[in-house]
Amino acid sequence: MKVDGGLGPDLSHDLGTFAAQAAEQEAAGYNGIWTAETNHDPFFPLLLAAGTTSDVDLGTGIAVAFSRSPMTLAATANDLQAFTGGRFILGLGSQIKPHIEKRFSMPWSHPAARMREFILAMRAIWACWNDGTKLDFQGDFYTHTLMTPFFDPGPNPHGAPRVFLAGVGEKMTEVAGEVCDGFICHAFTTERYLREVTIPALERGLDASGRTLADIEISGPAFVVTGSDEESFEKSKAGTRQQIAFYGSTPAYRGVLDLHGWGDLQPELNAMSKQGKWKEMGELIDDDMLDTFAVVAEPSGIAPAFTARFGDVVDRLSFYAPYKNDPDTWLPVIEALQKA
Repeated sequence: MKVDGGLGPDLSHDLGTFAAQAAEQEAAGYNGIWTAETNHDPFFPLLLAAGTTSDVDLGTGIAVAFSRSPMTLAATANDLQAFTGGRFILGLGSQIKPHIEKRFSMPWSHPAARMREFILAMRAIWACWNDGTKLDFQGDFYTHTLMTPFFDPGPNPHGAPRVFLAGVGEKMTEVAGEVCDGFICHAFTTERYLREVTIPALERGLDASGRTLADIEISGPAFVVTGSDEESFEKSKAGTRQQIAFYGSTPAYRGVLDLHGWGDLQPELNAMSKQGKWKEMGELIDDDMLDTFAVVAEPSGIAPAFTARFGDVVDRLSFYAPYKNDPDTWLPVIEALQKA
């Protein structure tokens, strides 16, 4: 199993810190490094990381697709693929309607169908640049039919970048299986949801493209609760409960709760989120829910627990966890998982 790290947010706005973080994580033995589109652009940190690393995969986990056009994103991804020497992974996500419309001021409709077309449009653009194929993509949401030599960067020496797609719902997951190179499981998932809902949906999408699970990578960001003493363990529990509650408040993710019989909690969490009751929301996540969404274990028990849950279905793993920069605690976990 591959184990991935991530470039964490830096509130000083000193982008140079990302380069140092990346170098440290490659030296620590991570297989990949991911960025998120939160309080920083997801692409600039990877540009800096490329200069201080040589072997690790560098990916966005995730970049918001619907805040951009296929053409602009195809160009950014193409440049990063060339600059990283073919190590770039374009990890995409849809975000949710309020953010797309109210934060990005972009259109929202039919997210799964739109995402499928978005990715196919990018692939058509890359085919134009790499193979000389005439650009003639005409869809329901996107149309790209103009490419003159002045705007054509020509073939990428490393080919088109890999495209991963994040999803929770079955329709978006099917899209990943049909048109992507990999799937990013949302942290708000469980072993049961992964096996009973996600994998079958992926397989339906793969069937449509004549492929199997062996043809894609499944990346599984996951919650872990651990600590070196009782105080740190309890702090980790509290923080993880709040994160689970935050995701659980999202209507689009209710299906995960429904599968476990916890669906009635979603509207309650949603109402509390609108009131800013973040701490109180976390208190509604009981021990049973915590154990279902997160591996709760001492450091020595993390790798065996994750391997038992996901070892036969997940190809690469990253964590919502403390201590990732503490070598004494975390590096043995990385090594054990990589041997799994």
